[in-house]
Amino acid sequence: MMDWLCADWPVPAGIVAGTTYRYGGVSDGPWRSFNLGAHVGDSNTAVSENRRRFRERCGLPDDPRWLQQVHGVTVVADPAAGAAPQADAVVTRAKGLVCAVLTADCLPVALTTRDGRVLGLAHAGWRGLAAGVLERTVAALGAPPGDMLAWLGPAISQPAFEVGDEVRDQFLALDDSADACFAQNPAGRWQADLYGLARLRLAKVGVKDVHGGARCTFGEPDAFFSYRRDGQCGRMATFIYRY
Repeated sequence: MMDWLCADWPVPAGIVAGTTYRYGGVSDGPWRSFNLGAHVGDSNTAVSENRRRFRERCGLPDDPRWLQQVHGVTVVADPAAGAAPQADAVVTRAKGLVCAVLTADCLPVALTTRDGRVLGLAHAGWRGLAAGVLERTVAALGAPPGDMLAWLGPAISQPAFEVGDEVRDQFLALDDSADACFAQNPAGRWQADLYGLARLRLAKVGVKDVHGGARCTFGEPDAFFSYRRDGQCGRMATFIYRY
């Protein structure tokens, strides 16, 4: 089995992006086995070894620039090594700088310009999507949105993602067409299409060349961590860099 899921999008040579799977690490218990999150209760020793393996297996040119994710809309550019700023998205023009976000149901979104000179990566759960994290990330890339490509990494799929009226109402207040991303279930609640909502938000700002969006973290327990499925669990990393 492959060590990580390679992004399936037509980017220029030299750009590498993808998402780690949950297997192949040293963590035990609910974090078994390739947990890369240092904030979920796993031992520091196990996380450090998993992060070492992450860099080795994925051939990373440097340690990833981790973020302190808060389901917000802050975007940072070229964070310093070891800084871990409080943000949910990162952009860079630097070669060899590895952008990374951690997820376990939320949607990781990688972005690049068609010439590959600017890269971006966002952590987009429903709160971040509604607040505008993708719009902020696209703006931070500083290029025409029509010249960008996006890849949607593994996230929870619509059949597994039940939400209440308050979530649907927030998206409909932004855009009436978001109604197509919600299906009412027999309990009177809503099954939300996180992938569809991301595509809608991207399209609204002019990013229409969007790829990925076919995996389900909840429905693939051997491959991915899922907070909605398991509660306490590890985190996968989605990353992007250019060499």
